Amino acid sequence: MKANRMEAFSDGVLAIIITIMVLEFKVPEGHDWHALIELGPKILSYIFSFVYVGIYWNNHHHLLHMVRTMNGGLMWLNLLLLFWLSLIPFTTAWMGESHFAATPTALYGIILLLAAFSYWLLQRAIIKQHASDSSFAAAMGKDWKGRVSPLLYLIAAVTAYVSPWISGFFFILVAVIWCVPDKRIEHALRGH
Repeated sequence: MKANRMEAFSDGVLAIIITIMVLEFKVPEGHDWHALIELGPKILSYIFSFVYVGIYWNNHHHLLHMVRTMNGGLMWLNLLLLFWLSLIPFTTAWMGESHFAATPTALYGIILLLAAFSYWLLQRAIIKQHASDSSFAAAMGKDWKGRVSPLLYLIAAVTAYVSPWISGFFFILVAVIWCVPDKRIEHALRGH
């Protein structure tokens, strides 16, 4: 199997995740702006999750370009990542329905933390396919975003019990950090 098949499968799963999230929206009962405002927490949680799934899709796409040899280990690590990402619609809906109550918000942070850890495992496995002195291995070693994000997810999960606003700040902070695409892989590809 080539990496492009795994990428196509992953793209399909991520598209379904986004579709499931948007299908959670029910048409408001009212016919004015107030009825839409009542959906505010659901809309906000959807925006968070849409951005996060988009970030994973973008970086996953770049990462898979560095696969040299497809094997069962990579496929299982990719499935582990997709498993955690597939739970995002559930936590998104629960968080929005509960108006960012502590436990749903904390669980959202934990799911994002586990997805980040799974992505890191996949990334490590792909790096091992390259020589330790390759431009790709060198570029991936400078992963400050990958190091700080899990810590921020953990802080977001814990602070959910203090204030959903504080927790939300950390979710937004991670998203802002990652919204700028990771150029390390592009630089490594040019270095080949």
